[in-house]
Amino acid sequence: MTIPPFMKDLTVGNEGKLILSFTIPMLIGNVFQQLYNVVDSIIVGRYLGNEALAAVGASFPLIFTLIALIIGISTGVTIIISQYYGARNLEQVRKAIETMYIFLFYTSIGITIIGIFTSEYIFRLIDLPEDIIPQAVTFFNLYAAGFIFFFGFQGTSAILRGLGDSKTPLYFLVVSVLVNIVLDIIFIVNFGWGIEGVAIATVISQAGAFITIIWYLHRTHKLLTFNFFKMRFDYAVFKKSMQIGIPTGLQQTFVAVGMLALYKVVNVYGTSVIAAYSVAMRIDSFAVLPAMNFSAALSSFVGQNIGANKPDRVKQGLIATLKMTSIISIVVTIITWLFATQIMLMFTNDMAVVEAGKQYLYIVSTFYILFSMMFVYNGVLRGAGDTIIPMFITLFALWVIRIPASFTLAKWFGPVGIWWGIPIAWAIGASFSYIYYKIGKWKTKSIVNPKK
Repeated sequence: MTIPPFMKDLTVGNEGKLILSFTIPMLIGNVFQQLYNVVDSIIVGRYLGNEALAAVGASFPLIFTLIALIIGISTGVTIIISQYYGARNLEQVRKAIETMYIFLFYTSIGITIIGIFTSEYIFRLIDLPEDIIPQAVTFFNLYAAGFIFFFGFQGTSAILRGLGDSKTPLYFLVVSVLVNIVLDIIFIVNFGWGIEGVAIATVISQAGAFITIIWYLHRTHKLLTFNFFKMRFDYAVFKKSMQIGIPTGLQQTFVAVGMLALYKVVNVYGTSVIAAYSVAMRIDSFAVLPAMNFSAALSSFVGQNIGANKPDRVKQGLIATLKMTSIISIVVTIITWLFATQIMLMFTNDMAVVEAGKQYLYIVSTFYILFSMMFVYNGVLRGAGDTIIPMFITLFALWVIRIPASFTLAKWFGPVGIWWGIPIAWAIGASFSYIYYKIGKWKTKSIVNPKK
């Protein structure tokens, strides 16, 4: 089987330039995705009010909790694909792709059913105010109906990244985001559908993105032709993907549950603080995108180079990525500090919400560089197939450090104490990730070229 031209070989060439060129399309795509989330929040906040804004914000930790395990397991398949592609074993690549799609199809149905039947109970469990719960349940249940399309598109994007292609998903994602924004305006402003319109617009745009990218790949790339009824489920590949992906999936799940736990602390302070936290997290997620995308690019880079048995390139790729992410983090911190007030005012004119959001941004943005270091080192570990230790580091930083620190500091300082728990956890996570990287145990975890 010949190598399709759209795949990118990350085992030759300047490490920094390769990682940067691989990251940029992913980053642009995720910027557009987050831009949609920001515009979505602006429209909701301006036209539907603080209660709707808080309802949408409170729904996303639950959404993340339900999808995190599956996305993490999919990451295991991505790592397998990148290592087999680095070793030029395209038959195994094909098996991994088909196995992933079958897994995602059936699990997306199960997750949708679980989510719809448990959403109201979970919102009550985290003490979401009664006036917000009906809108949160409505938004979540409609959003969950589109999980099958969300998983499909995210899975396809992950496969392409493992193959060295970060550009193709970008094109379809940009169109999807633009469609989503337009539909938001039509459904909310013109049709007056309220919070239901937000969810319906999202489902339609996600369905369109998944269906069109599958159609395109089916017509243009032989390795990625799709016929669901002829796909083969390979248990050996699935077992390997579970070994790598389950730790990452559990990590993501516990992070998501941690977000819900933090909402339980935040919810005590009422609608204004909930709305401020929801907005600030949207801005926060936008600001940390460079670190997350560089980490994902580095994982693919590491996977291919380990598959090709080129360990020296892994170290050079890490150094180059740390330099780039550190510079970007400092710039983002400065921008956030300078324009925190103006950013918050884009979402609401309620000064109580603005002030609470500014406090969050001033505290958390100062430590973005720690977040980027943690993600970059974890990117190396995951690319090597070592996902268990990063899982324990993340869980320790979240459940032993962040949540207890936020809960305790909130008793003394109010909402400001909650915000301080975040950078404290980042500092611990970054330190432990660096120490484990230096120990070097991750070098023995390769699937293709294991070294004992």
